[in-house]
Amino acid sequence: MALNNGGPSPWGNPRPGGPWGSPPPTPPGGGGRGPGPDLDDLIRQAQDAVRKIIPTGGGGRGLAILGLIVVALWAASGFYRVQPDEEGVVLRFGAFDRTSAPGLNYHIPWPVEAVETPRVTTENLVFIGFRSGEAAPVRAPVGRDVLEESLMLTGDENIIDIDFVVRWRIRDAGDFLFNTRNPEVTIKSAAESMMREVIGRTPIQPALTEARGQIEDQVRAGTQAIMDQYKAGIAITQVQLQKVDPPGAVIEAFRDVQRAAADRERQRNEAEAYRNDIIPRARGEAERMIQEAQGYRDSQEARARGEAQRFTSVLASYSSAPDITRRRIYLETMEDILRRNPKVVVDDRLQGLVPLLNLNERPAARPAPPAAALAAPTLASPRPQGPAR
Repeated sequence: MALNNGGPSPWGNPRPGGPWGSPPPTPPGGGGRGPGPDLDDLIRQAQDAVRKIIPTGGGGRGLAILGLIVVALWAASGFYRVQPDEEGVVLRFGAFDRTSAPGLNYHIPWPVEAVETPRVTTENLVFIGFRSGEAAPVRAPVGRDVLEESLMLTGDENIIDIDFVVRWRIRDAGDFLFNTRNPEVTIKSAAESMMREVIGRTPIQPALTEARGQIEDQVRAGTQAIMDQYKAGIAITQVQLQKVDPPGAVIEAFRDVQRAAADRERQRNEAEAYRNDIIPRARGEAERMIQEAQGYRDSQEARARGEAQRFTSVLASYSSAPDITRRRIYLETMEDILRRNPKVVVDDRLQGLVPLLNLNERPAARPAPPAAALAAPTLASPRPQGPAR
């Protein structure tokens, strides 16, 4: 049906082009139609397409074939594919019904069932205390600082500036889609509250140094417990501390305090090392002196006992044979005296010779007499004549 093509206008406009003016000029050889497609042509094309599908004169049979085709297309629309990093969640009339594994699956087509495929292996990040457009690695420099999130009170009533990242992924797609409206906000609130609770029990010095790993583990466990309580279907994989510093306004004074504490600890360690060196040495020296004194005492006691036993044995020998014992003692005493002193023998009975015999020097070796002297006959000396009678 033509929409007032060339006829009078329903609004009383006598112009042939209707209320919008004259019709556009007719192109050469194009008839009386404009350059755009006409509604009649569109309807006619649709009717021709239907006639090609439905045989002429088919009537109800053609409508049945058309219905079967429509039903087949509707049924085929229920096939869907779940990627390896996804999990299919089937909704029946908008309510959760079941989950499907990766691969080719089927569900009742719309409007009965629908499917959502969230990514369950992708690791998501939540930044707390700072904002960064990229995933920051562990201990990486952070972006814009958010003081209302990062400033926290420690267990010893100091203020500390903490920035950290929470890494999470979907553990149960059904719970994730239907039990939490905004998962990132929920994770951020839970993690921030757990961090404030843990820092509120921790002094500032361990929080700045050796307790960082312990803080991360406690915050991750506490946040996971909150997510499990909410049945959010979320797994907290890791909590990473990015920056743990005193507030910027007092950081220089805090560093001075830290340096003073480090110097005090160093001097204490040096004193401990000196004490550990000198005390064992003094104890060893004292033990050595004690051992030497005990050894000297034992030796003197043993020597005294030996002397006493020797005197007792001599006394027993003297009681049994006084003369022999006196002579033996005299001889032993003289032997000891003569062995330790120089000896010179003088004989008054010798006439014409030096009456001295030095026993401390060895006599020089006398030369051997010549062989001629040994071979010569000796002359007998005349016997002295006795007095004449």
